[in-house]
Amino acid sequence: MTTRRDFIKKTAKGSAGLAVGSLLMPNLGFGNILGANERLNVAIIGVRSRAKSLMQAIAKYSDAKIIITCDVDDNIIDENNVWMVKTIGYKAKVEKDFRKVLDNKDVDAVFIATPEHWHAPMAIAALQAGKHVYVEKPCSHNLFENELLVKAQKKYNKVVQMGNQQRSAITSQLAVKEIKEGIIGEAFKGEAYYSNNRKSIGIGKKIAVPSTLDWELWQGPAPREAYRDNVHPYNWHWFKTWGTGEVHNNGTHEIDVCRWALGLDIPKKVSSFGGKYAYKDDWEFTDNQEVVYEYDDDKLIKWTGHSRGKIMPNQPGRGATIYGSKGSIMLSRNSYQLYGLDGKLIKKVDEKEKSATLNTAGAGSLDVKHIANFFNAIRIGEKQNSPIADASISTMMCHLANVSQEVKRTINIDTNTGHIFNDDEAMTHWKREYETGWEPKL
Repeated sequence: MTTRRDFIKKTAKGSAGLAVGSLLMPNLGFGNILGANERLNVAIIGVRSRAKSLMQAIAKYSDAKIIITCDVDDNIIDENNVWMVKTIGYKAKVEKDFRKVLDNKDVDAVFIATPEHWHAPMAIAALQAGKHVYVEKPCSHNLFENELLVKAQKKYNKVVQMGNQQRSAITSQLAVKEIKEGIIGEAFKGEAYYSNNRKSIGIGKKIAVPSTLDWELWQGPAPREAYRDNVHPYNWHWFKTWGTGEVHNNGTHEIDVCRWALGLDIPKKVSSFGGKYAYKDDWEFTDNQEVVYEYDDDKLIKWTGHSRGKIMPNQPGRGATIYGSKGSIMLSRNSYQLYGLDGKLIKKVDEKEKSATLNTAGAGSLDVKHIANFFNAIRIGEKQNSPIADASISTMMCHLANVSQEVKRTINIDTNTGHIFNDDEAMTHWKREYETGWEPKL
């Protein structure tokens, strides 16, 4: 009997090696369903902190196995090998170049937990290689990539899920259902917030690239820069060449929850206010930001991001509140709380197992549920909790916030496409500059 995997191997035998932006394999017509009785072989690209949460969740799914791990830093690879044996019980094959991962015909799905400038280009390349994709949020570095990734998923007909894991929270799903049924009357506003006290990243010094790091491959699609001592492995988040700021790093989650709960898609206006206040360092984004998203029927979403300096008076570190004409609902990764108009608690529903909220790994039961949903979508056609066509809208909203912040004014949006109306300067931020030969293409 010829299995799907055998068929793919025979069909793909002798195909050309990977080149970013090239078509690696035709759509073989299998659609999304792999087969309920076949194990999923998984590769993890980027294996530092967040990836470990993903790997622990994958290990809880009996019909999937991590067969390859990939990172451009030997130290991170070595540490992860030890961690895998200790935590999961086995060590996977190791690659340093993700292109070898995508060339491997035994890999069914890839998990992308790299710096953000790699998310969409790598996801698109994986789709072109015939892989299903789980991509961490944000799913893109810029609006051009956001649009291209959605087109790629449609073209190559594979399952693509973004890591906005609260979409798989039982309590949040219950709240969204009850909001639609009218439990708080007419829902009109969502408030999303994040509060932390990140420290200075200093002024980076140009130093020699560590011998353990492939800096060329780490940069990939980004224009080339000299190596500095305050970028890798985490602070790239705060540099525009590689990161997208706090509104993406954490705001994607809560903004997504508000949009989901209110049943909204692309806003008609976006206004961002704020700046960088706390330290004189290399941080290139706002460290305190307010964003307002306007919709028809006087509905709105507001994002409050305090990266460096806690929101006062004290609030939980992150969350979302949905306001309605008869009450409000507070949502976190771990609970759903219903309040009346008088602010008195009516009911509270907790997740059975907790998830982390403020550390860089974000591990917890929601990862397990979200990844199981991704795998079930591949194996048995289960409906996705976060298909990329929908998840990309929340990423788009965060990009639009950064564009509004850059041009220092409200921007008007085409609610069908997300493109910016009558503002040539704002539209210059639609797409980044790419290193020659690395721009993603379909």
